[in-house]
Amino acid sequence: MTTDERNALNTVIATGDVQARPPLTDNEQIKVAVQEHYSKVAERGAEADCCGPDASGDSCCGTAANGLYDLDEVAAIPAEAAAASAGCGNPTAISDLKPGETVVDLGSGGGIDCFLAAKMVGETGKVIGIDMTIKMVELARENAEKLQAHNVEFRLAPIEAIPIRDAQVDVVISNCVLALVPNKPRVFAEAFRVLKPGGRIFISDMVTHGELPADVIADAAQWVSCVGGAGDRDQYLQQIEDAGFETPETISEVALSSGEGTDWAGSVYSLSLKATKPE
Repeated sequence: MTTDERNALNTVIATGDVQARPPLTDNEQIKVAVQEHYSKVAERGAEADCCGPDASGDSCCGTAANGLYDLDEVAAIPAEAAAASAGCGNPTAISDLKPGETVVDLGSGGGIDCFLAAKMVGETGKVIGIDMTIKMVELARENAEKLQAHNVEFRLAPIEAIPIRDAQVDVVISNCVLALVPNKPRVFAEAFRVLKPGGRIFISDMVTHGELPADVIADAAQWVSCVGGAGDRDQYLQQIEDAGFETPETISEVALSSGEGTDWAGSVYSLSLKATKPE
């Protein structure tokens, strides 16, 4: 990527200027756009100083108050983790985690899902968060120290190359992250590799019914908002099966919007699913 292209991407991320958006022509540009954007989300989380309803009844914890998590769940974690949350679901609410299990969170961000999972697996269990953004990993580690969450750790790595040996994990979760990754089959293959036989994946992500317009796919701002990289639903589910998992089970599917104002927005959905690695 040239210096001019990098500067243009930074302008998009900082200002949202439509005229400044360069086309995304390769995976490196997508990675840079995503890292830059979520570094800013981490900075937002680091500045959080409260959590829970304010005098007006609204929460000051940003995206954690969008109905994905119970208020009791949010109140039990650092405000910084809640404010850095940018998911489209709550995979820990559907994952049926058991004491003693090992869980990996792909794209762990500020750690909100890791900390909730850690409570479910208990002190005999373990949770490993994987994220490619340095500031997110640093924030998550600080949050773990505040919680004294000794059964949680965070590793800096791309989720296309999970730094864990084969067949070591009981459950893989992910919350609106695979939509940021161009090579989704590689992620599913990595999740399959690290899972034990009988292991499960629980994923919340953005998908589409049909293909998005080319200009949306090429738009940096649409990628960092988890829309530009959303995969076609049927293809997405097939990629999970192709990785070796049993047929995925759809748990919920909610339209992102009514589609008003564009001819494509109504085709974008938030999907939650689970699948199992055969015994």
